[in-house]
Amino acid sequence: MPKQLEQRLLNLLSAENYRPLNKSELSRELDVSSKERSELRGLLAELIKRGQITRLQKGRFALRRNSGNRLVGSIRIHKGGRASFTTDLTDPENLKSGLDLQKLGRLRLSGREMGNALNGDRVEVKIKIGSPPWKRGKPGGKDDDFVQALVTRIIERGRARIVGTYQSDGKHSHVLPMDPDASPVVQIPERPKMDVISGQLVSVELIQWDRTDQPATGRVIQVLGWPGDPGVDIEAIIQKHGLSVDFSDPVLDEARAYKDEIAPEERKRRIDWTDRPVITIDPATAKDHDDAVFVRKLDKGGWELAVHIADVSAYVKPGTALDEEAQARGNSTYLVDRVLPMLPPDLSNDLCSLRPGVERLTKCALIEFSEDGRPTRSRFYDCVILSPVKFSYEEAQTVLEGPKSPKDPIHQMILESWELASVLRQRRFARGSLDLDFPEVSVILNDKGHAVGIKKTEHNESHKLIEEFMLAANESVARAIKGRGKPTVYRVHEDPDFDKLKEFGELASHHGYKAGDMSNKAHLQALLEAIKGSIEAPSIKLGLLKSLKRAAYSPDPLGHYGLGKTDYTHFTSPIRRYADLIVHRSLQPLLENPPKPTDKTPSYAELSSITNHISTTERASGDAENESKKLKLFEYLSDQPHEERREHFQATVTDIRPMGVFIELVDLSLRALVSRDELPDKERWFFDNGLSRFANSKGETIVLGQALTVEVIRVNSQKEELDCRVVKLGPKPKVVPSQGRSRHQSGSRPKKGHQEAKGKAAQPSKGKNHKKKPSRRRKKPGGKRKRR
Repeated sequence: MPKQLEQRLLNLLSAENYRPLNKSELSRELDVSSKERSELRGLLAELIKRGQITRLQKGRFALRRNSGNRLVGSIRIHKGGRASFTTDLTDPENLKSGLDLQKLGRLRLSGREMGNALNGDRVEVKIKIGSPPWKRGKPGGKDDDFVQALVTRIIERGRARIVGTYQSDGKHSHVLPMDPDASPVVQIPERPKMDVISGQLVSVELIQWDRTDQPATGRVIQVLGWPGDPGVDIEAIIQKHGLSVDFSDPVLDEARAYKDEIAPEERKRRIDWTDRPVITIDPATAKDHDDAVFVRKLDKGGWELAVHIADVSAYVKPGTALDEEAQARGNSTYLVDRVLPMLPPDLSNDLCSLRPGVERLTKCALIEFSEDGRPTRSRFYDCVILSPVKFSYEEAQTVLEGPKSPKDPIHQMILESWELASVLRQRRFARGSLDLDFPEVSVILNDKGHAVGIKKTEHNESHKLIEEFMLAANESVARAIKGRGKPTVYRVHEDPDFDKLKEFGELASHHGYKAGDMSNKAHLQALLEAIKGSIEAPSIKLGLLKSLKRAAYSPDPLGHYGLGKTDYTHFTSPIRRYADLIVHRSLQPLLENPPKPTDKTPSYAELSSITNHISTTERASGDAENESKKLKLFEYLSDQPHEERREHFQATVTDIRPMGVFIELVDLSLRALVSRDELPDKERWFFDNGLSRFANSKGETIVLGQALTVEVIRVNSQKEELDCRVVKLGPKPKVVPSQGRSRHQSGSRPKKGHQEAKGKAAQPSKGKNHKKKPSRRRKKPGGKRKRR
């Protein structure tokens, strides 16, 4: 029997369509009885020892193949030319490579290692593990933690364009890229078909660039305009990240073909919820309303929660032009001045949007909860709703904070909703979820698109209420689909790398907190609780975020570390995320009133490709959103030095050097420098190297972690550098961070420009009482030093 079992197992593992399975799944596939499972476990251990198979993450097994240490993934190029390679955890060859994908999930690359790869490219890299170059041939040079990645092949170019300045002398033309660290100079061999003048910004499509020692060639596909003209800066970001703006005629025609009326047979199949107060709570400026909620208390105790989600699957069918466009975009992109929707406005802002006063089709997750917030029953329906009213977050918060009005049933329901949400929130954190909420800052633009102000939004009870209900719906749908074994898309957030958590623990300890074992969720939660309300809390939380892996989409239910959930998916925003649309299609057979026929869902192999693609588009959108916001923040701050009354910002000290103090503007998440000359009463301050602080004759000090009130005095938008002046000294942290600077500290080293500009003035002053330190060089007998 063991030999037969071994052969069957190896045949299964070597099958072309095999996807890695765990022990229980292997038992079912091989039809192994409960008595034979111990033999299977022993066989797996023996094959691992022989080197024939390998154990992957989440206890899955695959054949060990000689891949030449090659992995497939995508390249992301960051500000300043830094690059990273993200391993595709769903690629079959990666899974069968035998390499530790957890360890190799995200790797840094230098310019030399990138070759001719560009931002967003899908590439193959060769992995080398061993001693770092600077240790080779030296004692103690062995270091198996050093990993080097070298791009060996461009599999597929990304969608991003090269944006730069067009230059021509009449005979020869080329484009100088806006970001020279990330893109090459592009030669334009053919005269552009559109009118373009030297000095204008253009978008270029790459034609050929096979080797770094050869020039890149391309064609101009769009003239963006003159630098500084309104809207050109955002257009450049859109082109740079390869985002789609306009919809093709076939896509628009399909969207316009749908009528507002609901067909009688469709109405009859669906559950009628038009007589119940299903409400939306969204930002005041929102146009696409994905979700609506209804809550009631149960007579037996506990609550019933109905989460209604726009039924996009009723309009966007597999294989249509609408579906192909939605999949290609992957998600909507929310730039600082506009939205680039995944679906045409006829659907996203109208037919699919759960606007008040009109009937809309929904998918409903109906969940019952016990009094302690435990889900006891979940059912799913196709419904029709007629929302009586929409609330902004501010309006809902007014209801929660205002006097109770028992005569208003909707106000009463909002109050009961918060009762349930607060119980769910308490239970979620008790089960391992991490509190990583940050205040949200938006930039206010005038009618010409120029930044004129900023607005800070705290996540209050109205935000948390909706968040908890969406999390509950996502989890219930994931659990139901997984339980029935249906292929779908899961939202996954894998466990962090222990070494990075250890580095984060050092950062927390540096600020005077007892970090404990950061791989233990309870210790991590205790630390987050301890820093609540402290001055240094934003910096420490940001340090934790950088230690965690990035959430992504996967066909495998790998769980969500940050939320502390074993089963999790995205179900609640199909208007703006393609992942949710697939989940809606996967849910159709599980409905109490399923449509006939149900929509076709992708196979596991197809889902692997789709999840990789939509994870990439999500990253591209996120990068573009952050870049547009940062661009407008710097635009707003550039006006500050010229204002009569400059705005004051709250900041935290992240690093102290003789040249000055490095700070983080808390609300804006931007770093800045306060030079020594811009400290209060500047002539009285001196740098205390021993304690890494500034002090003055009054006994006042500036230490790491201290709060400051500052104003902006100089801005270099191109280099993203800010210089500030201290207006007021704020409170110090309860525990002053330890002496010396840890390399894991949240504050970054000063930028080159700042060092060169301030270097000379940064030296500690030498007053008349200054004493020269005695030399530590030992004297030889006789009192005279030997000259060298």
